[in-house]
Amino acid sequence: MEQRLEGGRTMSSGSGGIEFEDVFPFLANLERGEYEEFRSSATRVMLSRGAFICMEGDHCGVIPLLLSGTARVYKTSESGREITLYRIDPGESCILTASCILSDIPFPAFAVAESDVEALVIPSGTFNAWVGRSTHWRDFVFRLLSKRLSSVIEIVEEVAFQQLDARLAAYLLERVEGGRVVTTHEKIAADLGSSREVISRILKEFEREECVLLRRGVVEICNPVSLEGISRGRGEGG
Repeated sequence: MEQRLEGGRTMSSGSGGIEFEDVFPFLANLERGEYEEFRSSATRVMLSRGAFICMEGDHCGVIPLLLSGTARVYKTSESGREITLYRIDPGESCILTASCILSDIPFPAFAVAESDVEALVIPSGTFNAWVGRSTHWRDFVFRLLSKRLSSVIEIVEEVAFQQLDARLAAYLLERVEGGRVVTTHEKIAADLGSSREVISRILKEFEREECVLLRRGVVEICNPVSLEGISRGRGEGG
């Protein structure tokens, strides 16, 4: 990870117009010495959309704290299919990276910038020491761990117990804005752990049922009530 996140600059107070405590409120609770150590150790980095943050098997030499943008953490099968494990938003970090640093194991997935990303990176040894001696850093990590465990368990339940059409219907309803979902079949497939061809086939069936209208890069939601029925009824049916 350190190779893909190098090239940043040491941050200064208020650099870039961002108050770090606004994004990471727990920083305001650090002792003065701890806070000064944080400022002297953290480095600001910028990553462009599509840039890899970490690759499977990488040694995690730093941990990122996101200030802006979104990153996606995912697994890839031998056939090339992807499934999204979770996303990292501003005010969050990567719990897999934290786990790898604390356990001294390689990174078990892929992490990529879904948009332009601005982050603070902390050397692994420094982060490890902080977690060992600071209740504020431990609380931050444990809260993040709890949140990520819940989201990953939801993914496992969906994959194991719900049919894909029910999952896809629920996926669309969760992301609809202004009667539409701006996305691609490929991105949906990656998020749901399926293939683009299968997603396209189910979406075409939804279109035949007049639940959606398919346009390039957009899924228009025509009948959310029917989609809700699909997400519930077929999901319960296994």
